[in-house]
Amino acid sequence: MTTNSFSAKAHLSVGSHRIELYRLDALARAKVGSVETLPYSLRILLENLLRYEDGKTVSPRDIEAVAGWDPTKRVEHEVQLRPARVLMQDFTGVPAVCDLAAMRDAFVKLGLPGNSINPLRPVDLVIDHSVQVDEYGTDLAFRHNVQKEYERNRERYLFLRWAQQAFDHVKVVPPGTGICHQVNLEYLARVVWSDNGVAYPDSLVGTDSHTTMVNGLGVFGWGVGGIEAEAVMLGQPMAMLIPEVVGVELTGALPAGATATDLVLTVTQLLRKKGVVDKFVEFSGAGLAALSLPDRATIANMAPEYGATMGFFPVDDETIAYLRFTGRSEDHVQLVERYCKENLLWHDARATLRFSDKLALDLGTVEPSLAGPARPQDRVPLRTSRRAWRKAVGGILGDKCGAEAGAIDTWSNEGGHAAPGSLGATAQVTTSHGTFSIGHGSVVIAAITSCTNTSNPSVLLAAGLLARNAVARGLHSKPWVKTSLAPGSQVVTDYLTVAGVMPALQQLGFHLAGYGCTTCIGNSGPVDDAIAQAVKDKDLVVCSVLSGNRNFEGRVNPVVRANYLASPPLVVAYALAGTMNIDLESEPLGTANDGKPVFLRDLWPSPADVAAAIRSAVKKEQFQQRYAHVLDGDDQWRALSVPAGDTFAWDASSTYIRKPSFFDELGPTPRPLTDIAGARVLALLGDSITTDHISPAGNIAKNSPAAKYLEAHGVKPVDFNQYGARRGNHEVMVRGTFANIRLKNLMVPGVEGGVTVHQPDGAQQTIYDAAVRYWEEGVPLVVIAGELYGSGSSRDWAAKGTLLLGVRAVIAKSFERIHRSNLIGMGVLPLQFEPGQDAGSLGLTGKETISVEGIAGGITAKKKLAVKADGKSFAVIARVDTPQEAEYVANGGILQYVLRQRAAQLKK
Repeated sequence: MTTNSFSAKAHLSVGSHRIELYRLDALARAKVGSVETLPYSLRILLENLLRYEDGKTVSPRDIEAVAGWDPTKRVEHEVQLRPARVLMQDFTGVPAVCDLAAMRDAFVKLGLPGNSINPLRPVDLVIDHSVQVDEYGTDLAFRHNVQKEYERNRERYLFLRWAQQAFDHVKVVPPGTGICHQVNLEYLARVVWSDNGVAYPDSLVGTDSHTTMVNGLGVFGWGVGGIEAEAVMLGQPMAMLIPEVVGVELTGALPAGATATDLVLTVTQLLRKKGVVDKFVEFSGAGLAALSLPDRATIANMAPEYGATMGFFPVDDETIAYLRFTGRSEDHVQLVERYCKENLLWHDARATLRFSDKLALDLGTVEPSLAGPARPQDRVPLRTSRRAWRKAVGGILGDKCGAEAGAIDTWSNEGGHAAPGSLGATAQVTTSHGTFSIGHGSVVIAAITSCTNTSNPSVLLAAGLLARNAVARGLHSKPWVKTSLAPGSQVVTDYLTVAGVMPALQQLGFHLAGYGCTTCIGNSGPVDDAIAQAVKDKDLVVCSVLSGNRNFEGRVNPVVRANYLASPPLVVAYALAGTMNIDLESEPLGTANDGKPVFLRDLWPSPADVAAAIRSAVKKEQFQQRYAHVLDGDDQWRALSVPAGDTFAWDASSTYIRKPSFFDELGPTPRPLTDIAGARVLALLGDSITTDHISPAGNIAKNSPAAKYLEAHGVKPVDFNQYGARRGNHEVMVRGTFANIRLKNLMVPGVEGGVTVHQPDGAQQTIYDAAVRYWEEGVPLVVIAGELYGSGSSRDWAAKGTLLLGVRAVIAKSFERIHRSNLIGMGVLPLQFEPGQDAGSLGLTGKETISVEGIAGGITAKKKLAVKADGKSFAVIARVDTPQEAEYVANGGILQYVLRQRAAQLKK
């Protein structure tokens, strides 16, 4: 299809096969730019443009703009990327498939065949977000948790089985297989595709922020909202500005005692401080040779935490070795190596690349660390962790500890909880595990979980070896700690078993709880009722320690107010300690069988021990066997009765899957845009409002609007399940939008949760109930917020719920990349205060009546709009950054735009 203006199309023989490719060095022959000095990530973008050049969506000027990229300038040039594929997890996948099914219904309504709506790009949907740690610490935990998962999610799984047979190009990886990012790394990712005789670099978008994990394998891609991913599925190019690329030069090697987790927490802190939002980060330098592929994937995984679009590692010998070791065919491995070397995509350590900015990190300076209590970038060196914890608890309790805060640094640690005044509060608790005391800092959850670390044999085997050493000395996890092991693939338990460390992990309570995302996304399951009640009665600040990537407040568990990210071996150590109020360098974890104190240094495995365990326990055959029948599923999956038909038979009584309302009023042409007049403020929010604060997640609280809806539909509280599992029901989700228990709406000072004030009567009520009243009154709504609005996971429901509440615009100091895109995708305007201004400086209280002028007549990229608020006037910038995004806004959203485009094509 390409117009091939630069004569880039060529052929290459690989073994007995002759393939077509688009050569980057053709641009050198055409004297266009200097590809040899271009970052590798931009080379992949450039190849994509060469392959899809058509003179319309991709022009020669676009190719020249990337090839001649000037790192010293912010390039305001839009290009159209066409990713090769789409990756989904079930929380985001179910609503996306609901949208696709509803689009088929809309097509039928327009007189067009419903089955003409199909993904045009391959879609892999991995069911990994629905398992919850209900049972733990027993041999039956895995079986029990999987059984509960099927009981809760039968309707959702039937729907996904229907989608697999109804839509072309859709594969569903069944539950109990692993986490989508680890399955992607170990099995789905190709690095180089060969399709219809054409070879090209692997690229993707995923409906989960941590899609970037596969950047460690040299695959180009990142997380987007489900809305944007649906458009890519349907063949739409993805508009993007040519990004800035920040180079991070790695030197040296990790010292003994430091893990890949410690490294990524260091990188996260470094890059957050630098500021890399909306930028690509590319790693280079001699230090690459010291990092295994799983280590690279660990760093790439947390790109959303350091704010980057990608954290990219170019292809080299380590990439090839990993592909071969994880069971990719020898023919394919040879294709990857030959193609990358032939087409300027093989890492050349001697090359000098041009970057927008550069940083350097000596791996030898990395030290054991945690991050917390509420943000991944807040790294805490392990050697100062006790002092940092004491400072954190003072900050969390605030005025409640008053003058005692001054004594935080000097309190003794006698008994584990001693502290001045209320900071020394304890509660005696009795559970099935015994009677004990807990206090501020007690670790009540210790979870080896998440895609970030459970793909990495070095940290998992380190955890297993530490557990074995602890058991040998007679140590035990504390009885108040909920322990769990939730790996990212079945290969993990294979090699932990071969290494002989599973029995020790189990003796410490780290039994297999499930293969999937658990504690890291809030699926930690309930804390024992007696512990939860004691925490509430005594207002205790208890902790979780998890090997995850997210620790935002209210995310892990509603009982826990301080959450710390840590390496898997440190998770085990804190399960033994049972408290954050400990100096692990100078204080013992416990007492050995011989009566001697046991310190962390006594248990920590040496690098040689870990390396030996990897060599002896991790085998190529494990990957081959586990992925040979990955789509088959277990007996329960195979027994599901698959609905038939090109369109889905919606069940009006279902509380899980309902036809979304986004296309109910869809016409062949969009309605004209109008200004916002007479709007009210639904919420006035501060800085760092995450998608966790906005999008429904975790358990459905009793007496919440969502709970009342479910009860009205005959669902008992025990069967509420969680918001993530009910993402296919917009009625539940809109009631949970802005309902996070830790949300602080400045219109109701001193109150936490989804509460607001209805104007003009001043009635305090839930955000949902207020929104319903405003809708009945015909009043549009806006949300006002501070910096980094929408940071965190790529949750499309943070935008969908905002729209369904009646919000037409969000005015903020700044937006995180994915959420800004999602708002546009739903037709909600992201508006940014001008530099130096915010709600505080303008004196906004949330009581104002708001008007926004300049929308009527059309939105253009970065257009300035005028806002009036009860006599105050100020300008805002429409963060609609590209002409393509302006088209989406004009159509009421990206999916409406795609539907109209597709309908027009079929009618020609």
